Amino acid sequence: MEILDNPSKRILVIQTAFIGDSVLTLPFLQRLKEENSTSQIDIITSPKTEEIFRHSPVVNQVYVFDKQKSHRSIYKSYSFAKQLRKNNYNKVYTLHRSLRSAILTLFLKVKESYGFDTSEFSYAFSNIVKYEYKSHEVKRLFAFLKEPEKVDWRSVTPEVNFESDVISKIDEIINSITPLEKTIAIAPGTEWETKKYPIEYFIKIINNLIDKNYNILLIGSEKEKKLCSTICSSVNRNVWNFCGELSITETIYLLTKVDLLITNDSAPVHFGMAAKVPVLTLYCSTVPEFGFYPYNESSKYLSISELDCKPCGIHGFRVCPQTHFKCGNELTPDKVINEIENMLN
Repeated sequence: MEILDNPSKRILVIQTAFIGDSVLTLPFLQRLKEENSTSQIDIITSPKTEEIFRHSPVVNQVYVFDKQKSHRSIYKSYSFAKQLRKNNYNKVYTLHRSLRSAILTLFLKVKESYGFDTSEFSYAFSNIVKYEYKSHEVKRLFAFLKEPEKVDWRSVTPEVNFESDVISKIDEIINSITPLEKTIAIAPGTEWETKKYPIEYFIKIINNLIDKNYNILLIGSEKEKKLCSTICSSVNRNVWNFCGELSITETIYLLTKVDLLITNDSAPVHFGMAAKVPVLTLYCSTVPEFGFYPYNESSKYLSISELDCKPCGIHGFRVCPQTHFKCGNELTPDKVINEIENMLN
């Protein structure tokens, strides 16, 4: 672990949540830097999200906390924190609400610490911030700022630095694709099955878009490669499968080249915010009110909101608890196609 010479002020942020949450942390970091322009901002994050923060223009040092493996034990967590104490942090902001993050905050022994009141161990923090369940995640995080009302949170989108090799790789990909009327990116996968829009519906939508002379780029992780291969086998042209082929920053840069992103309620929504492109989010078992909807002016979302069983959980399930999956099945391809037309015209 690299320890830099101590600047006059040093701020540490702890964010070990999911990929999407981490992308939505970038606007907070950007505003935090504006409020503390002479301070150094470091972050503790997980192995899966390290890349996101290494490409932030305002983060100085990224420290990887592997709570599943190398730092799993309390002793390893303590040793990790003890090493970081040498940096003499003035403040620590703990954005993740887990018990492990709170304990890590205690181990750091920073006098001025901030965390949410809904943390699993809020006593770890010297300053408590109210977690607003009905707010967007970006706005929730802005509550940690000195003057959260000073700027419209919707105007602050995630900023990502793209290295030259990322730009060259994606530009080469884009140049190899035959130019058509529009280029649409689609992210059909997600970790949770009940958040996943029906694949047969995606295929109908893609065929409709292909008939309009549009290019379709499928994006996702290695886990979604099989899903996207199934989609590719059901259409016969103008579809490219990039699942498992691109890093997070490469995917974000690819999205800067498209006219529209269509996705489930998952991390690609927030990639679209960083790419500053229109995003159409399809909500199945979850709802926009959880605070993770696309928030730039050009984006939209669709959700069957009148179901008594919706939402059935914060994240979702492997199968529909009611067995009918109306939240996905009633969001028909015609409804989605109509919204796509509205957004592209």
